[in-house]
Amino acid sequence: MTPEVPVPDLPDVNQPGALPPVPHDVAESADRPEPSARLELPETGDWMRVSPKYVLVEIVGTIVNAVVVCGGASLLWLLLDQTWALWVGIAVLVASIINLVFEPRRVRSIGYLLRGDDLLFRRGILFQRFVAVPYGRMQLIDITRGPIARWLGLADLKFVTAAATAGVSIPGLAEADAESLRDRLVELAESRRAGL
Repeated sequence: MTPEVPVPDLPDVNQPGALPPVPHDVAESADRPEPSARLELPETGDWMRVSPKYVLVEIVGTIVNAVVVCGGASLLWLLLDQTWALWVGIAVLVASIINLVFEPRRVRSIGYLLRGDDLLFRRGILFQRFVAVPYGRMQLIDITRGPIARWLGLADLKFVTAAATAGVSIPGLAEADAESLRDRLVELAESRRAGL
């Protein structure tokens, strides 16, 4: 006959105001650092920033998009008497103005970091995105230049990995920096693939 083990009284979760017990692994998570503290990765080194001139590229793109959409909405409203087009145009105009206000801060949030085995890329203010791309998985490294970026001496560095969904683009690099970074990444990718 086995001895009877006392069972502690647990609160009835069906009672109003009663909370369920906290699982052991969740209770331990209180000692973990905040997610934002982990994502800053202060121990990995200094983040490289994109050129400050890239703000102008983004501002011009936002203005052009706003003019095209608002112009089309205005034509629909004036010529075809479509009232909904007026509200769409106003909404796009307000969203574009808000976007223009936050554009400099958003550009400053873009950065990349070359680590021992991968390239780490980040962007975003409210919704931050961090992508780590292993050097050995890089398959294509491409430099693209739009008309405004070319006029400012800037370029975008795009690379595609074995998983096509993990492609990353680093915008707003000075042309010389983009070319040297491309050559460095090609060299690192070839050395990592040769070591596989």
